[in-house]
Amino acid sequence: MSGFLRRRVIGPAEDSPEPSREPTPGPGEEYRVVDAKKLHKLSKSRRTSKRRHAWIFVLGGLFGILVAGLFASNNDMIDLSSITDMNLDSLLDVIPAGLIKDAKDIQKHERDAVNYDSFAVGLHAQSQGIKAHHSVIMIPGVISTGLESWGTDEQSRQYFRKRLWGSWSMMRALVMDKASWKRHLMVDKRTGLDPPGIKLRASQGFDAADFFITGYWIWNKILENLATIGYDPTNAFTAAYDWRLSYMNNERRDQYFSRLKAHIELATQISGQKVVLLSHSMGSQVLYYFFHWVEASGYGDGGSQWVDNYVDSWINISGCMLGALKDIPALLSGEMKDTAQLNAFAVYGLEKFLSRNERAEILRAFPGLSSMLPIGGDLIWGNSTWAPDDLPGQETSFGTFIRFRDQLENASHPFSQARSRRNMTVSEAMPYLFRHSEPWFQDMIEQNYSYGVAHTRKEVEQNNALPGKWLNPLETRLPLAPNLKIYCFYGMGKPTERAYYYRDEPYTGSLISNGASKLSMPEDDAYTTFRPSNVTIDAGFTSGNIDHGVIMGEGDGTVNLLSSGYMCTKGWKMKRYNPAGVKVTTYEMPHEPDRFSPRGGPNTADHVDILGRSSLNDLILRVAGGRGDLIEETIVSNIREYAEKVKIYDDEPDGGPVSEPDRQSVDERFEELLKEL
Repeated sequence: MSGFLRRRVIGPAEDSPEPSREPTPGPGEEYRVVDAKKLHKLSKSRRTSKRRHAWIFVLGGLFGILVAGLFASNNDMIDLSSITDMNLDSLLDVIPAGLIKDAKDIQKHERDAVNYDSFAVGLHAQSQGIKAHHSVIMIPGVISTGLESWGTDEQSRQYFRKRLWGSWSMMRALVMDKASWKRHLMVDKRTGLDPPGIKLRASQGFDAADFFITGYWIWNKILENLATIGYDPTNAFTAAYDWRLSYMNNERRDQYFSRLKAHIELATQISGQKVVLLSHSMGSQVLYYFFHWVEASGYGDGGSQWVDNYVDSWINISGCMLGALKDIPALLSGEMKDTAQLNAFAVYGLEKFLSRNERAEILRAFPGLSSMLPIGGDLIWGNSTWAPDDLPGQETSFGTFIRFRDQLENASHPFSQARSRRNMTVSEAMPYLFRHSEPWFQDMIEQNYSYGVAHTRKEVEQNNALPGKWLNPLETRLPLAPNLKIYCFYGMGKPTERAYYYRDEPYTGSLISNGASKLSMPEDDAYTTFRPSNVTIDAGFTSGNIDHGVIMGEGDGTVNLLSSGYMCTKGWKMKRYNPAGVKVTTYEMPHEPDRFSPRGGPNTADHVDILGRSSLNDLILRVAGGRGDLIEETIVSNIREYAEKVKIYDDEPDGGPVSEPDRQSVDERFEELLKEL
């Protein structure tokens, strides 16, 4: 008990490793997948809550005595010599036995609330006869892929084989030597690769994605449950990548797609079974890009049958197939909901340490992140008067993506934003972002990504030969793999960034010469210069669904529902995007967090924390164990209704496009907007 109290009062010893999970249930203990209702019963009764408060009160009193002693240590009226002989064991003698018992009960309740965390899903699946069947390869997202330094130049030696992304080493380097950390993380603006003398590489193996930092799990829960039904490093792999780089640069520098292809072929050859691919978030975009690369002549050279021959199933977890709207404000002004909600003191500290423009500069120096800019333009995300996910009675459409409330204070400036000082849709916000970005950033976007819509099968087939289109599921098709099965598992019901209120700030910086670019504005006097944006999220505006200038919509807290669900429920049901008739099953998971769990518990649907969700782990084990066919489509949101309102239509039975006025190509509309501006 003294050890328990010591841990509660002063925390664990610094040299003792922090446990990453609760212990495995013993042979006599019960374990099961916990649903929301049963989990709710684990919450404390009113009586237990009062006891918890009493226990905290006693600990607070003891802490107060110690603090008072510190301040009184120089006071001759108080003799602390007798206190030095006291220890925590002697303190237990004066604490009521009832409070000690309550402390044990609290600890037991906390352990019960996270029993889902201890191999329970895997043990349950094992009891159902599910065991390892297909080899599993996991493609992680951004936050879950660590980056470590392999440079040996003088500037890098102190970081050799230390993670500069995804560890406490990252935090230490950022705080102690921010300039050096930035130099290592930001790619070279000419090549899109590491700057001279710096060598950063994606960590490999399960360690690359199981934890972000000590105690903050990412893929660890999935690994635990996979191991329980028979998986180990011989039949499960993690295909980590450098998320900073453009997708093609990952192949050029690290041969990423070539290695992934070899892993899949070897796993199929050894097991005699096709593989199951798991991807999360940006990893789903990477995998979709890989499907085109591996088929293409002169790239993967696998031919049109390769995916059908080697891949049994693709589990798409929280995939941002149509991008993430929050990518635009992050790249434009270095902001998002998390920064907008900070209090004034925190904002001041953040700006002094890492300003908005500095944050935007760093994020733009990660070309891989720009792959998550929203795809589909106004046809997907709406125009100034309409959006497919608008709700009944909504005052202003979600289609107005960037809005301004106040009048421009600096309109007299010759390069002020008065000319563009109007609300913007997503397709209008994109050129606005490019106009306020470096020329190299614009060129990188043009060379690697495309955000339009293809309306005919002929367009789609032509795009399949263009690497710059491979990322976009609205301009290319799924593999010609009739036996492939796709499972879309994603969360919903958590408020997610959908639009923004911005305000202007007086601009005092210098203008920078800007080279002409197809995506930049027309070459007249007002638009042949580049300067950082001087707009910021209007964090002082909160009303209704507007939270500190951020307008909230539907999604998983990071990716909007339209991005997660449109292709799965509608887009890939169209013949031109899925000519082989690949079966696509969607399983939505409502956000039902446990309020006592900092990560949301076994029923969370948060974008990252969903990887620990019990039902998701159960579904993954079924697919990996060869029982995915038993999974039934489960849709609880309004995604089908929203998808029907999206103004993208299937071809006529004869293969010709539907001729409607609003079926205009997004690329054509984009060019018109440039001319208008």
